[in-house]
Amino acid sequence: MITAIYPGSFDPITNGHIDVAQRASRLFSKLIIGVYDTPYKHLLFTIKERVEMARQAVAHLSNVKVQPFNGLAVNFAKKVKAQVMVRGLRVSADFEREFDMAMMNRKLNPELELICLIAKPKYQFLSSSLLKEVARLGGDIDDLVPKHVIQALSKKEGTSKM
Repeated sequence: MITAIYPGSFDPITNGHIDVAQRASRLFSKLIIGVYDTPYKHLLFTIKERVEMARQAVAHLSNVKVQPFNGLAVNFAKKVKAQVMVRGLRVSADFEREFDMAMMNRKLNPELELICLIAKPKYQFLSSSLLKEVARLGGDIDDLVPKHVIQALSKKEGTSKM
């Protein structure tokens, strides 16, 4: 049985994230989406809100669980006895950042393997940051996130179209 983690801030979870999770769920016996509680960036949603949105988004995947974590992702992997870390790649800039992180993670936990899944073309431009900006400005995000995320964004931002 191989357990994998898919760490990220998921602020909020997008259809691109969900696509990576679905694909990873077919590759591993167990996938744990680790929602990082305090990334070094401005967050719109609390850790509790991000975990709940992610849980709702992957509820249809029986071998996928969601839990919060803090500290290093490699330590989270050890804690949950994961052998693999899953990451999604959208553009070439993602590769450079992920490569650097992979080298550091390899130093910190040589037993942890990294698997990168290339984003589907329809999600290659999609980031949570861009999504939040488009939503805040009233743009159509219906095909980029689940309905419950649209509702959460609408409630947070106080807009009606979302």
